[in-house]
Amino acid sequence: MSDYGDPDVLSLSTVAVPEPGPGQIRVAVRFAGVGPTDLAIRAGHLSHVFKLADPAILGFEAAGVVDAVGVGVRDLAAGDEVAVSLPGLGGYAEYVVASYWVRKPAGVSWEHAAALPASGEAAVRSLRLLGVTAGETLLILGGTGAVGTIATQLAVAAGVNVVAAVRGADFAAAKQLGATPIDYARPLGESVAAVDAVLDASGHSDLEAAVRLASGTDRVITLSDPHGPQIGVVLSSAIPDGINSALTEAMAALAEGRLTLRPQIVRPLAEVAAVHAGLADGTLRTKVVLAV
Repeated sequence: MSDYGDPDVLSLSTVAVPEPGPGQIRVAVRFAGVGPTDLAIRAGHLSHVFKLADPAILGFEAAGVVDAVGVGVRDLAAGDEVAVSLPGLGGYAEYVVASYWVRKPAGVSWEHAAALPASGEAAVRSLRLLGVTAGETLLILGGTGAVGTIATQLAVAAGVNVVAAVRGADFAAAKQLGATPIDYARPLGESVAAVDAVLDASGHSDLEAAVRLASGTDRVITLSDPHGPQIGVVLSSAIPDGINSALTEAMAALAEGRLTLRPQIVRPLAEVAAVHAGLADGTLRTKVVLAV
């Protein structure tokens, strides 16, 4: 990717194999996850937050086998299986250097391992920042998306009442996760009177209405709405000091069966432009992982 734009700005190219620095690992990627923020970055909607690197390689999450370790890494060795979080992007590649990782448990599939890091970290981080506790009501915009699915389950398990704004077709899925669904198509104020906190995991919802329901912006977070800061809503991104603990928490819940992920489909890396196009126009409405 050399510039922002439509999906056709994505293409395969040959770059040098990266070298791990101190405290880093190099991973031979097997699968890389595709998320909604990838699409927003590619389109240029978040250019004020995510600047294009050289080379510019998208992808916040991947799973694969450790290929090399940098100085100071003592808990991993070549051949270990890991899932990695990549706040600096780079997952859509054969090799990636990572500073944040969690071991892949034997019982977790490669596809699930690649689909977890970005959404799992974002869900755990958001719940920590919002500080929701048992008995409170949390509104999740995009409650059955990749992040919303995880956040809903973790919040419900903690005794939080979750209201999930979803499409009508996703009501059953939201209920299965333990949430009370409301329809995106209706004004938020007609479906719920008030909430204690809001997690915008969709990036294209009525954020101003959500702020009114929460009586202010203090406990409202958006993960990808570029207009959030204009109304005082924090546009949250990964916090380095908390990434590894968030990954560990999410992976443990997944491995122990306390957490389920959205169904995934697998597409080859070479089809990444078509994947972005399908996710953007709604013809793909599921989690996609790229087989590398």
